[in-house]
Amino acid sequence: MAMRSPIATAVAIGVGVIVLLGYLFPLPFLDPLRILFLDWAIILAAVAGLVAILNLFKVHWQKLSAPRNRDYYSLFFILGFIPTLVLGLLLGPGDARIQPLITAIQLPIEASLLGLLTITFAISAVRLMATRRSWISGLFLASTIIFLLAGSGIFLSDTAPSLIRETLGALNLLPGAGARGILLGIALGSLLTGLRVLLGIDRPYSE
Repeated sequence: MAMRSPIATAVAIGVGVIVLLGYLFPLPFLDPLRILFLDWAIILAAVAGLVAILNLFKVHWQKLSAPRNRDYYSLFFILGFIPTLVLGLLLGPGDARIQPLITAIQLPIEASLLGLLTITFAISAVRLMATRRSWISGLFLASTIIFLLAGSGIFLSDTAPSLIRETLGALNLLPGAGARGILLGIALGSLLTGLRVLLGIDRPYSE
């Protein structure tokens, strides 16, 4: 393993430098290499995603076929997984006939995650206020309650006062600003991670 580590590091740094130079300087001899390396990366990412999905199916199958304490909720995952996989392989993910099926599965999952995140925020705010009685915890609790009420839509009806509706409408702009901040943080973190890999500081491929 020790003998392969320098070679893997040199290959990773060389490929990263070629792809980076291909973006910065679109030269005729760099552009085909950049496209080739990106195609290889997409294939590897797809294979890794397929392995992760098959492992998830294996875990649910083991839970369903366990001799004790069977998790019958895994049956719903398997019943939804197999038809979606078969239709996706036969028709392709871009087919108009499979898009409603994917949407019908994806939207409830996203709604469930959003509801779970909302409950987590509310419980965290209450616990923070109970354990640390400070103005920061109070502000966090108050902002959580305000945004939960604003997102529920109960104050956006025509019978609500116009001042409340305009105030809540202005508050709806804040999540967009927060999302942009998160995207900027992700971009900066990805840039820093890429630079650390290019410089050989981080070597995730050697593990």
